[in-house]
Amino acid sequence: MRPRSWLAWLRPGLQVKRWVILIGIAILVIDLGAAYLLKEIYQFASLPGAFYYVTLQFLPHWLRGLIFALIGAGLLVFSVVQLERSVLGPFRGTEERPVADILYSYRTRSRGPRVVAVGGGTGMSTLLRGLKEYTANLAAIVTVADDGGSSGRLREEYRILPPGDFRQCLVALADAEPLVKELFNHRFQNGSLDGHSFGNLFIMAMAEVTGNFEHALRESARVLAVRGAIIPSTLQDVTLVASVNGNMVEGESKIPQQEGPISRVFLKPEDPVLNPEAVAALMNAEVIVVGPGSLYTSILPNLLVPGMVRAIRESPALKVFICNVASQHGETDGYNVSDYLRVLRDHTGELLFDFAIVNSNLSHVPTGGQSQVIFDFHEVQRHFPQVRVVSADVVNARIPSHHDPAKLARVLIKRVWEA
Repeated sequence: MRPRSWLAWLRPGLQVKRWVILIGIAILVIDLGAAYLLKEIYQFASLPGAFYYVTLQFLPHWLRGLIFALIGAGLLVFSVVQLERSVLGPFRGTEERPVADILYSYRTRSRGPRVVAVGGGTGMSTLLRGLKEYTANLAAIVTVADDGGSSGRLREEYRILPPGDFRQCLVALADAEPLVKELFNHRFQNGSLDGHSFGNLFIMAMAEVTGNFEHALRESARVLAVRGAIIPSTLQDVTLVASVNGNMVEGESKIPQQEGPISRVFLKPEDPVLNPEAVAALMNAEVIVVGPGSLYTSILPNLLVPGMVRAIRESPALKVFICNVASQHGETDGYNVSDYLRVLRDHTGELLFDFAIVNSNLSHVPTGGQSQVIFDFHEVQRHFPQVRVVSADVVNARIPSHHDPAKLARVLIKRVWEA
C-alpha cells in the first residue's frame, strides 16, 4: 500500500468511518479497563526489578504516555496495512489500485445518476467507457439497423439481430480481465471465419443456446461482469433506407458509400415495435444522452422507432445531445453543430434536448481527412435558443476524430448533471 493510501479509508462515502470510530471507542474502553487493572498491580503486586525499566518508570508520566501512544499508533497502522494486504488483497483481482480506492469508486458509482445512452457504434462505446467510472446505473439503447461486416453476414445467414454494436457496448462496460475483453474484440483473419469477431460469434451462439437475443445479451453481460444494461431499441429485423440525391438506398452500410447529400432516412418496415425494456429505462432515467455517433446510421435509427421520441419527451430526465467532434465521410461532410441539430429536429418533428455538448478544442485536426465539427454559435442561438450549449475540450488527442472517454464523461457529469 502506498504511504498515504491508508488515509483514503477516511474519505466521505465509503461507509467506513463510523465503524473506525466505533472501533476506536471500543479500544479506549478496553484501555480504561486495562489502566484500572495495571494500577491495582502497581500498587499491590510484587514485581521484578526489571519491570521498573520496561515500563519506563524513570521518565515523567506525560513522556511515558507519549512514547507508549506513539508505539501503539505505529503498531495499529502496521496492522491495518498488513490486514488490507492479506485479507482484502485477493478481492482486488487484477486491480492495481488500493482497496480503499476500489471501494470508494464502487460506493460512488452505485449512487451515480441513472443514465440512458441512445445510439450505437464506436461513439456509444466511447461514451459508456467513460461513464462507467461515475455511475453503475447505466443503460444503453442500441440500434439494430447495422448490416455491415461481420454483423451483416451473421444477420443474413442466421436471421438474428446484428451483434456488432452490442459487442462493443458489452466490452466498454465490462469489468472482466483485459484478456477477456481482447478475446471478445478478436477478429479472425483467415478461413471461413475471416472478418468475424469472436464476440459476435459468442453472442450468436448464446442466442441459439438461450433461444432469445435478449437473454443472450444478459448472459454475455454476466460473463463480462458488465456494469449496466444493454437494450435493443426494437426486437424486429429492420433495414435503414436513405434518400440520397433522389435515389433510395437500402442498408446502413451502403448509405455512406453513395458520397452524396442525404436528405432523409427511414426504417423498413416503418412501424417496428419499440422494445418495452427501452421504454422502462427511459422513463426511469435521470439523464438521457443521445450521441455521439454516426448521425444517420447510428443515432437516427433509434429515434425513428415509433414511440421512441415520445418516450424521451415524456421522461422526466435531463436530455443531452453530444455532437460529434469530426464529420463522417459520406454522411455529414461539412456539417457544423447547427446542422446536426437541424437534422435531428427535421426527422423527429421536434428538438428534444435541454443541453448540447460540443467540442471547443480545435487544435487536434483529424488525420483521416474528415473536417472538424465547428460550433457555429450564432446559427445555434438563432434557430435553437432553447438548447443550452456546453462547449468543452472533449477530443481525443491521440485519435482526433473521436471523443476522449474520460473528458466526455467528466463534462457530462460535472458540468451538466451536477451543475
